[in-house]
Amino acid sequence: MPALVLLGAQWGDEGKGKATDLLGGSVDYVVRYQGGNNAGHTVVVGDETYALHLLPSGILSPGCTPVIGNGVVVDPAVLLSELSGLDARGVDTSKLLISGNAHLITPYHETLDKVTERFLGKRKIGTTGRGIGPTYADKINRVGIRVQDLFDESILLQKVEAALDHKNQVLAKLYNRRAIAAEQVVEELLGYAEQLRGYVADTTLILNDAVDAGKVVLFEGGQGTLLDVDHGTYPFVTSSNPTAGGACTGSGVGPTKISRVIGILKAYTTRVGAGPFPTELLDDDGEALRRIGGERGVTTGRDRRCGWFDAVIARYATRVNGLTDFFLTKLDVLTGWERIPVCVAYEVEGVRVEELPYSQSDFHHAKPVYEYLPGWSEDITGAKTLSDLPKNAQAYVKALEEMSGAPISAIGVGPGRDETIQVNSFL
Repeated sequence: MPALVLLGAQWGDEGKGKATDLLGGSVDYVVRYQGGNNAGHTVVVGDETYALHLLPSGILSPGCTPVIGNGVVVDPAVLLSELSGLDARGVDTSKLLISGNAHLITPYHETLDKVTERFLGKRKIGTTGRGIGPTYADKINRVGIRVQDLFDESILLQKVEAALDHKNQVLAKLYNRRAIAAEQVVEELLGYAEQLRGYVADTTLILNDAVDAGKVVLFEGGQGTLLDVDHGTYPFVTSSNPTAGGACTGSGVGPTKISRVIGILKAYTTRVGAGPFPTELLDDDGEALRRIGGERGVTTGRDRRCGWFDAVIARYATRVNGLTDFFLTKLDVLTGWERIPVCVAYEVEGVRVEELPYSQSDFHHAKPVYEYLPGWSEDITGAKTLSDLPKNAQAYVKALEEMSGAPISAIGVGPGRDETIQVNSFL
């Protein structure tokens, strides 16, 4: 049985939660391998809508074990609040596993995130202010706090004191903020220890044993390919690796054990935060996509920037992730347009380019080159097979598949769990 990676092929918010939930009934483990509560998934199950921020979407599937891998950064207060909210709605959260090597977001990380972003002014990145970046920075600087540190008060105090030696200097002398007491941070963190202890495990060992035993393991990325710290639109990116390689480093499962890599594509394009966006629409069409598609961030509450489908980005995602399949979401949102533009290339300083420019400057100045495909007006939310779609909708899907470089194996035609056309099996 396969191990699969499921990730965003654009700037995030493509509908990964629905895709994960669709597979959840056939999957034994769902693993979040990077990011923190700066990501969010909306999953609709029957009449119930769930907004997940840190927990893997598989937590909504009975029989599935949800895992927070070592590559995730965890805000313990947010995690416990999310668990409590699901428990109150009758969702069984007892099977959750958390890697002891995952790093903790502390109060000083959130403080630094917010003051730094304000300090940058017009050069700000557009972070969520939730401490994600500073936590990853501490991880790389080897002054991070890990989940396992909650269970050794002496080590926890030593690590917090070491981290604050420098940070308090920055807060006081650069940002004119009050220094943070290490003892206060430690007291708050220790308050979470017993509530989390039962969830903490050696998840790398558990996941490798599961794959070796023939279990189906699904690795779920947050954000999207173009927000990857190495392969995204740097510096307007997240602080981790949502791309397929991040699934290995963020879980401890090697690449030879992964058999499928599924990219989630929205039938148009959105992004949240600052940074270049070649197909962005600042007109009535952009507002219509935002309104019809309900394009507001699950975690941030910010309106998403909207634009037409960008095949250059899709091809890039196929390349850097080694995608084997696409899941195309929100096709129903495009119903009603007489013709639909699709970006097939860019023009950069008068030159047509069909691959994503590696230069930040070139991408910033890239202008979309559009082809126009005929639209459709029929309601497609009841479609169960590809042939149920109007001819023009079928042609749109086929065109996107050819332009993007991997087969479209599933199509979302509405927000509900059952409003999906399965073209090819992922398993």
